Amino acid sequence: MVFTTPAFANSKQWLRYGWLGLMLLFAQPVAAASFHISNVDLHLHEGVYLLDADIYYGFSDEALDALHNGVPLTIMIDIQIERPRRWLWNVGMASLQQELRLHYHALSEQYVVQNLNSGALHSYHSRGVALSALGRLRDFPLIDKQLLAPEEEFLLRMQARLNIEALPQPLRPIAYTTPAWRQLKSDWYQWPFTP
Repeated sequence: MVFTTPAFANSKQWLRYGWLGLMLLFAQPVAAASFHISNVDLHLHEGVYLLDADIYYGFSDEALDALHNGVPLTIMIDIQIERPRRWLWNVGMASLQQELRLHYHALSEQYVVQNLNSGALHSYHSRGVALSALGRLRDFPLIDKQLLAPEEEFLLRMQARLNIEALPQPLRPIAYTTPAWRQLKSDWYQWPFTP
């Protein structure tokens, strides 16, 4: 007499381990992929507050593969200035966006960083140098000092994120539903300042 139950139980066990292995395989790159904002500084120059910040762009393997296959990656840096209130929501004073694009040019083997606000283009020989340049935000004009009441406290908020809408149309549904794309953004970095 031949029993098939142990073989069936064994295949269920393999199926469970297979699913666990796939989950771990896909969880590792997502956990490593993240954006992070640091070293934020405001300084006044000729009556205008200028913003400096360093942004670390940890792209997922899927995004880097797409980049090497000719898909440009567009980064949105959202900046908000608010006047905090104790009992109600904050009052928005200004909202700005900086848009940057990273593109790999396969023929010249160069990484191109383009500031879409100003049109400035810079080419780099390595991805690491390009990402470092992409992450250096310097002397970004934020707001005229005259628009802020002196001695009043304001809140500056900032976030960097991959602009999924700038991806090619066939890639967008995958980007919206896959954590390896959807999670490519920083937390909101915020700090108070007084003019």
